[in-house]
Amino acid sequence: MIDRLSTGLPWLDDLLGGGLLPGTLTVALGATGIGKTQLGLAFANGGRKQEGEAGLLFDLTTRGDAQSHRDYAERLFDWTLSTRDPEEPIDLERIWDRDFSRRDYLHLFSRGGRRVTVQDLDPDDWREWKVELSRKLDRAIGFFYANFVHGVRRCVIDGVEPSDRASDSFQFHVIDYVYHQILHKDHDWVARDLFRAHFRENAAKVDAHAYDHTRIATLLLLTSHETLLDDLLVRKIETGDLLSNANTILLMGKVREGTRMSRALHVAKHRGSRCDDAIVPYEITDAGLRRCG
Repeated sequence: MIDRLSTGLPWLDDLLGGGLLPGTLTVALGATGIGKTQLGLAFANGGRKQEGEAGLLFDLTTRGDAQSHRDYAERLFDWTLSTRDPEEPIDLERIWDRDFSRRDYLHLFSRGGRRVTVQDLDPDDWREWKVELSRKLDRAIGFFYANFVHGVRRCVIDGVEPSDRASDSFQFHVIDYVYHQILHKDHDWVARDLFRAHFRENAAKVDAHAYDHTRIATLLLLTSHETLLDDLLVRKIETGDLLSNANTILLMGKVREGTRMSRALHVAKHRGSRCDDAIVPYEITDAGLRRCG
């Protein structure tokens, strides 16, 4: 039987038949302020108890306004996030040094200040941005690999802004690369991409620090244009949409209760597993997300 990964929220684990399945992609979809970041931190923090290692946080915000991960982690879980500077080159000789290389958080575009769609850039800016993006992805490989060889098995991707077409957003290009070329790739091939000409001299250590990528679970927090849960329930999925590739989809939106609006969650998809199809009201408290009723 496959061990499930707790979301860090017992009531949500119950809806999911025990939790999330390792080796799969889960998408939490909802508007800004609906509680996605709190959910992501609960899932990442759950690794401290279940696997002995907190999950990693990969922040794709591009306009300098990070998602308050540090404040939430400190307040909700007494967890001080260790961060990786996206401008700092990876020291390949110290990958194996846990105290140096194990970091919880990377804000990849912390100095970007750019919008997220190709249409926002003229051809010269787009060429310049692609060069910078390539350099950033090298940093991302080092960040993920250094965490995975030291026992991390949970990945939360946050800061993804809505766009009319996923194909127009370079954030989605980054996610596609990370998911297929890092998260779902054999450990030795990720090491080859990282060490390149230095792979052979590190081959023995790569083997000694092998990990199974099918045990890594990814939670993608995706911001939607839609605010109401009813609108999310009828949202169309375009070809190549991340939702079509997700094993599990959590919809988080506003619902009307008489003259008031409140928040509710629905498990729209949980492939290969039983799940509760209820619409579950919840609230955001000082202790995180709490089921109502």
